[in-house]
Amino acid sequence: MSSGDSGSRRREVLRVLRASPDPMSIIAIADRLAVHPNTVRFHLDGLVGDGLIELVEPGRKKQGRPPQMFSAVRQMDRGGTRHYPMLAEILTTALAAEQYPRAKALAAGRGWGNSLATLEKESETPPDLTSADEAIDSLVEVLEEFGFAPDRRESRGEQQVGLWHCPFLELAENQTEVVCSLHLGLIQGVLEAWEAPITAEQLDAFVRPDMCLLHLKSSGAHE
Repeated sequence: MSSGDSGSRRREVLRVLRASPDPMSIIAIADRLAVHPNTVRFHLDGLVGDGLIELVEPGRKKQGRPPQMFSAVRQMDRGGTRHYPMLAEILTTALAAEQYPRAKALAAGRGWGNSLATLEKESETPPDLTSADEAIDSLVEVLEEFGFAPDRRESRGEQQVGLWHCPFLELAENQTEVVCSLHLGLIQGVLEAWEAPITAEQLDAFVRPDMCLLHLKSSGAHE
């Protein structure tokens, strides 16, 4: 039996159990599918291991050994295919069609970043941000975790961070204003939650084909 046939048969076993209002035995499932009970038993073991079905304790005890009864777990299949890029494209396109999309994207990103940083402060020891340098280093660590491949730099006395990878690159290429505003808002939200002595002033998209550039400014709060 090929892996494709095996997967198809396993889905059939799961479909039968999901359609049944009551638990079913191996023999009953095999009869329904017109296959050998050993085939059903093999697929049931895999489905139990995947958390999609469960062995049900027998009700009234009868003489002799009762048959094993199985029932589908009543939940969505968590092993199914995900299409998060599609969801991201739908939401980004909808936001781009709104009035003042940049401002709304900036606010959404700021709220998201603020909540993430606030949760981090509550669950972990917050970073020591007594200087702008420490704040920038901490920000670079966060951007690294988010997948931006950041590179701290300085130009004419201005602190900058080069971003060499975009986690939403395909979206950013088509909806640059919205996606980059989300990113800038996210960074601003994190810094605000930290009460950091720096602010994110501007995010220039694709200043080079392989890099975006974040401009930072000391707020003077801790100077």
